[in-house]
Amino acid sequence: MNRYIRRILMVVLAFIIIGCAVWLFIYYGGSYKSEKEKDNVRELIDEDARIPEDIEIKDGVTIDKKTGEPTVNPKFDSLLKQYPKFVGWLTIGGTKVDYPVVQTPEDEEYYLRRDINGKDDKAGTLFVDTDSDLKRPSTNIIIYGHNMHAGTMFHDILKYADEDFYKEHKYITFDSIFRRGTYEVIAAFYTKIGYEDSGDFKYYRFFDAATVSEFDDYVNNCKKLTSYETGEASFGDELLTLSTCSYHTDNGRYVVVAKKIDKE
Repeated sequence: MNRYIRRILMVVLAFIIIGCAVWLFIYYGGSYKSEKEKDNVRELIDEDARIPEDIEIKDGVTIDKKTGEPTVNPKFDSLLKQYPKFVGWLTIGGTKVDYPVVQTPEDEEYYLRRDINGKDDKAGTLFVDTDSDLKRPSTNIIIYGHNMHAGTMFHDILKYADEDFYKEHKYITFDSIFRRGTYEVIAAFYTKIGYEDSGDFKYYRFFDAATVSEFDDYVNNCKKLTSYETGEASFGDELLTLSTCSYHTDNGRYVVVAKKIDKE
């Protein structure tokens, strides 16, 4: 009887091992495919694109001379033809964060589990909150991304919990289709998505500051949650907020906030 039970257990264990191996192959294989697709997207950016006479680039902003309004930088034309929801490229040097960013005002989380082609993909695509205005732009631009166990997407931003990592990776680049942008990290913290009537800090509700106190309230809350000293931000600064899942608590999030430093 004991021998029979041992055989059954060995068979079950073998199936478990095989199942785990298959799952790992599918998971990491899918991650590799997803990363390669994003590399292909980047190749569509034409850094040498000709600038038409009716457009000028001033202090990093692409401007329509006739209207004086920001317009799409021609280097993104080919990419936009293939991926019309593309709105920019996000990079943190020395990390795996080097990805296209999309925005879908009609359905904010459309790309949560889809690649930039709209196909099913657990890694999803980095996306901008629908209340963030890239053209004007709003006081705060929020970008969401998954914390993938394979180490991709926004997994690396959790490393900002370590002060030494912050010191070595203070700067983030986010070039939207309208303007380039270099940002300096001013806060990085663990938090969570709170209930509507809770007193939790709802960082994901801040987009435009009408007053100095409103801006300072947001920044001060971010800095209180940050475990080390960082740079400052003041009313009039443009902010970039990166948000991903964290498993330290229910509905946990890890957030990195940075201010634009290449003034126009």
